[in-house]
Amino acid sequence: MKPDQKDIDDVIARALAEDVGPGDITSKAVIPESAVLRATMRAREPLIVAGLDVALAVFHVCAPDCQTEVLTPDGARIEEDIVLARISGNARGLLTAERTALNILQHLSGVATLAQIYAERVKGTQAVILDTRKTLPGLRALEKYAARMGGARNHRMGLYDAVLIKDNHIAVCGGLAEAVAAARAAGHTDIEAECDTLDEVEIALEAGVPRLLLDNMSLDDLRRAVRLAEGRAVTEASGGVTLANVRSIAETGVDYISVGRITQSAPAVDIGLDYLPNPPA
Repeated sequence: MKPDQKDIDDVIARALAEDVGPGDITSKAVIPESAVLRATMRAREPLIVAGLDVALAVFHVCAPDCQTEVLTPDGARIEEDIVLARISGNARGLLTAERTALNILQHLSGVATLAQIYAERVKGTQAVILDTRKTLPGLRALEKYAARMGGARNHRMGLYDAVLIKDNHIAVCGGLAEAVAAARAAGHTDIEAECDTLDEVEIALEAGVPRLLLDNMSLDDLRRAVRLAEGRAVTEASGGVTLANVRSIAETGVDYISVGRITQSAPAVDIGLDYLPNPPA
């Protein structure tokens, strides 16, 4: 379920490089080299946790001897004022890591929280919420992990692991049937094709396409497309999906609903690093 360690290490290295650069001049100037910091990571609003291990790994990079304790694991649904983790160690290193660790945790938990809201909206229907390739550059593996923590499923990870014939492919190829035939000639059988109209749905079904991406269709057209595809192809609604309309889209009978907003524009949640006084000697 977790992202590949290389993906995590790469994200942390890039994030620290842009924030720390040649060094944290403030912490070096005002914090004694031997000072110890004790702190908690605390949720300041209800949320779904995602990326906590990644955030704690940032602290370990900057303060290798620090101690961390997970109290609320990834995937947990928590309320305001819940402690996610405890941290203690070299104060300079932990303060250097603070912003990068929180940025990652707040963003990924925001993705998970929004995914969970979408998943809740379609409960009781057969529709499953999918994420998309609309991710922040360099963060796809982590964002798709966060979407899973919130209850969504992953669509393809990239251009390399599934054939999805879209409108521009069709335009360049000369037509939907031609594009499907070319994909089959290249050895692919598990093909998804984007359909903007019911006529394209019929063409895709006649070509034996097993999965249809129904793009920006009205609710009436989605219902008609589902009836046409019944027993012949899996259906996926896409385009213009919001929290206001996702339930209505699900009730058309589609199998999947892909939502770019989950990863593209999820708001960061509020999580803070709260200082704990050192216990008396």
